[in-house]
Amino acid sequence: MCFGEYILYKSGENYSINSCDTIEMFYNIRTDLDKIKYAVHITKIIQDATNENENSYKILQLYLNTLYMISETDKDADFILSVFKLKLLCFLGFKPRVNECTNCGQKEILNHFSIKDNGLKCEECYRQDKSSIEISSSTWAALKFIVSAPVRKVFGFNLKDESLRELKLLSKVYFNEKLEKEYKLEELW
Repeated sequence: MCFGEYILYKSGENYSINSCDTIEMFYNIRTDLDKIKYAVHITKIIQDATNENENSYKILQLYLNTLYMISETDKDADFILSVFKLKLLCFLGFKPRVNECTNCGQKEILNHFSIKDNGLKCEECYRQDKSSIEISSSTWAALKFIVSAPVRKVFGFNLKDESLRELKLLSKVYFNEKLEKEYKLEELW
């Protein structure tokens, strides 16, 4: 869990490290077992979601900002993980529609999130969708913020208990569905 600048040289098909300068150590992650668990989990996700020699600058920014939030703040780790997953999905091409109903286009009272249709549904349209999850207005506001906020500010809000549970459920189900893999936060020991 260290961010650095590496100078590599290529010899045939292999790369070797010539030198390395540390930029950020995320020291507090190493001193807390729960923080290690969450940092390892997001690292596994990043490894699955990115490819070698691919320009993933925005994803790197999100990854580093997430590690910083885990290391340096006392924000709820499940909140950090949920925001990370939803913002990562936006970068991977699964940005949910959060400003209007995915079915009829209505912009008022969007209180269900459709996993199948990648976004919010109104009171009338959600009844036709078995994959929808009911959400509160605070969770809706959080979704709009996550989708539109720059990476540096994406963690700049808080949620109360019920809305946090909704966001956690929504991010888990939506993330696993879109990446077609079940990501579980495993116990490391």
